[in-house]
Amino acid sequence: MTKGGRGGSSGDRTAEIRYGKAQVSFYRTYAKPLRVTPIPESAFTGRENVLFAAEVDVDVFGDTFLDAYTAGDNRDVVATDTMKNFVYTMALEYEGATLEGFLAFLGRRFLQTYPQMEALRVRGREAPFVPATSLDANAQRVGPSSILFSRSRDDTAVAEVDLAREDLSPRVTAATSGREGMQLIKVTGSSFAEFHRDAHTTLPETTDRPLFIHLDVRWRYADLVDAIGDRVDRYVDPEQIRDLVHCAFHEFNSRSIQHLVHEIGRRVLARCPQLAEVSFEAQNRTWETARVSESDERVKVYTDPHATFGRIGLVLRR
Repeated sequence: MTKGGRGGSSGDRTAEIRYGKAQVSFYRTYAKPLRVTPIPESAFTGRENVLFAAEVDVDVFGDTFLDAYTAGDNRDVVATDTMKNFVYTMALEYEGATLEGFLAFLGRRFLQTYPQMEALRVRGREAPFVPATSLDANAQRVGPSSILFSRSRDDTAVAEVDLAREDLSPRVTAATSGREGMQLIKVTGSSFAEFHRDAHTTLPETTDRPLFIHLDVRWRYADLVDAIGDRVDRYVDPEQIRDLVHCAFHEFNSRSIQHLVHEIGRRVLARCPQLAEVSFEAQNRTWETARVSESDERVKVYTDPHATFGRIGLVLRR
């Protein structure tokens, strides 16, 4: 079935068709520099994009591919290896500066080049490299290098763009941006108390605890033009959202993770009026206390918790 809801016929059955290429990585040098509108919570104002790198997934939809499944007829099938090479070519041709913009550009070009594709979804995950440390030409001052980069294993930007044909022209139908893989520990200023208790409850109440969370944040724009970076002055970079999350977590004395993510979401929507929705997927990875100092109760040793963990989700719309 295509993303528009139509299904292909397979005898007395209907079929839902999807195929594509996963984990296509590329490393583009000297893309267009990015400049964004600053926000108070973040020092990020842009990047030079000397290295623009990502991993891309492509999923193609369309009833025209049904014969490949039912009769082994591959005449309309675009090989997934061809898709991989097409991504490389588009990465070279892209003249923009954002992951979302690249995905929209890639999707449009796919639909323009291959008329048998009715709709597709392209997903991207930033492959982050940060400038390494270097001395200036006079060996006087330490600063970021413009040619040497260190691969980061930290949280990263993600995006997803859906496209379909409208009057034979490719059109973006949906887009989501995000920041995945944040792992944040706050050593004081969080609590969890006065929750429901019964015969199965063994968790003690805590009025001040170290709170360690894993957190993914995603957001949608009110206007799709903003979502794909066509108006960079209204683009919200994932690094800005990450920094806003940090500021909110630092300042807010939360009574639960639910309380925390709601506060973060409220602040994101207040700070970024171009966003229509923000959502969270959080995991409670709070450490367990192993030892406490007899002379100073602030001094403690913690250990990782049991393998099980709490999951908290929230979607907050304007």
